[in-house]
Amino acid sequence: MGDRGQYTPGPASGAQIRKDGEKWTLILVRELRHSPEKVWQALTDPAHLREWAPFDADGNLGTVRATVKLTTVGAPTPRVSETTVTRADAPNALEYKWGGFDMRWELEALGGGTRLTLWTNIGHRFIAMGAAGWHICFDVLDHLLSGTPIGRMVGPEAMKFGGWQRLNAEYAKQFGMETPDWPSQKGRTN
Repeated sequence: MGDRGQYTPGPASGAQIRKDGEKWTLILVRELRHSPEKVWQALTDPAHLREWAPFDADGNLGTVRATVKLTTVGAPTPRVSETTVTRADAPNALEYKWGGFDMRWELEALGGGTRLTLWTNIGHRFIAMGAAGWHICFDVLDHLLSGTPIGRMVGPEAMKFGGWQRLNAEYAKQFGMETPDWPSQKGRTN
């Protein structure tokens, strides 16, 4: 495992929000130096997901109509939701629901790498938090695919990480939202 102490997330970037009626969608774009096939495996294989994603999967997400249980990681009470994969067009597009929210991944070959785009519904007050969390997850994914894993950072563990607080504030500013006044995570016990 790489040295997590050396990891500092870059500035908030590659995110936008859209509103359709009462429904908010967070759109995140990240360019990765890895092939769509390699990124696809990381998005669908439970062993890979355990290394970077905010949930564990009890099955492969790469098959249409596959029924998979997704369990939130790092939450005080694990939230388990059953999903059915509605689209699995390897290595281009993947769609399913997580906890009732739509998840749509698109992978586009870009030079020798991949432009990865995630569309996900999210509650309005959680948009900046979600963007910060996914930003860190994508960084962890990039390290994993580069062969220098730094370990999954999700949920309260990610929020304790100083870079998350900064990202949350930067994304809130980008989206024209007030930064939530989250209590400091330092010195807090569960």
